[in-house]
Amino acid sequence: MIEHMGKRAKYALRESIHKTSEEIDGALMKMAQGIRDNQDVILKANAEDMRLAHESGMNKAMQDRLLLTPERVEGMARGLEATAKLPSPLNKVLWEREIREGLVAKKVSVPLGVIGFIYESRPNVSAEAGGLCFKAGNSVILKGGKEAFYSNRSIVDSLRASMKESGFSQDLIQLVTDNSREVTRELMMATEWIDVLIPRGGPGLIKSVLENARVPVIETGIGNCHIYVDAEADLLKAVPIIVNAKMQRPSVCNAVETLLVHQDVAGEFLPKVREALSGVELRGCKKTVKILPDIQEASMEDFATEFADLILAIKVVGSVDEAIEHIREYGSGHSDSILTENRNHASKFTREVDSAVVYVNASTRFTDGGEFGFGGEIGISTQKLHARGPMGLEELTSNKYILEGKGHTR
Repeated sequence: MIEHMGKRAKYALRESIHKTSEEIDGALMKMAQGIRDNQDVILKANAEDMRLAHESGMNKAMQDRLLLTPERVEGMARGLEATAKLPSPLNKVLWEREIREGLVAKKVSVPLGVIGFIYESRPNVSAEAGGLCFKAGNSVILKGGKEAFYSNRSIVDSLRASMKESGFSQDLIQLVTDNSREVTRELMMATEWIDVLIPRGGPGLIKSVLENARVPVIETGIGNCHIYVDAEADLLKAVPIIVNAKMQRPSVCNAVETLLVHQDVAGEFLPKVREALSGVELRGCKKTVKILPDIQEASMEDFATEFADLILAIKVVGSVDEAIEHIREYGSGHSDSILTENRNHASKFTREVDSAVVYVNASTRFTDGGEFGFGGEIGISTQKLHARGPMGLEELTSNKYILEGKGHTR
């Protein structure tokens, strides 16, 4: 199956190489309208996925990721429109130099090629990833989770119909409809047909892809995110920041999972946090439990866990250095924030915390391609090769060198 899809994806790339950026953007706008026109079909398909999820006992956090609403469908359409309005990332001259008299070298941006994208739960990612890969001149083979099968199929069907109406090959966006492990393994091994593989999901999925793939992988990591409340933090600002980071949408990877609080303000601050985080299960270190005696004591495993739920681990620390050391030990390199009015502490934190996105006095919930103005994202990369942080159009390109001479020899 993957060989067949890969051949079609490569042929579709050759067919589309002469398309202009205006034609690509027009197709994206048509895709957006297609999503709106097919809203009832998409929501009906999602209702079937939700029924099966409920019957299987899927937890509420995962059900929230799976759920589509009219607002979320409209968000998909707006994301495609935002992508269409962005400048093309292709054929940009990144570097230019005359390396011999009359011999000019240029480094230009080009598509990555055929992208294999394996993801879980969130069906809106189908539109987001499909649109971004298409805009960046790539083909994409989507492999969603079986829990979102009907939703993904309805969304991709809509995208492909709009592409056909716009004069593009439908094979630029394909969906794997076989949910077997054998086909997933085939996708990870298809070095002849897939140029790069991007997994997006929980730690189990990421680990499986990293251990089994022969295709080059861009790793998107889990989000064990931290907020550190410094001794010199503005505590009035701190409370709503933490509420937003934990409660606005707890199931996503940029939600805060561990709160670090300086010992000088812990006694005053932690009761305020508990009151504001109504409905959140708190698990604290021994010092935290002395201040909040009715909460559960946290284990070391809690500090290493991405809960993706209304659960928050809390630790009282003695300094900004101790906070940084805790993040080094337990963090996932995703998103971490310091709340402080001390510029030296803020500078130290941003310099020494080695994460994809580091914040000062802001919620971690801004780690998002849409918020960054990328029109969306295909994932949050926590690695350091090629791409790091929210991956938008630029991260879905590579480069090549073009040399123009006048009969030069070496």
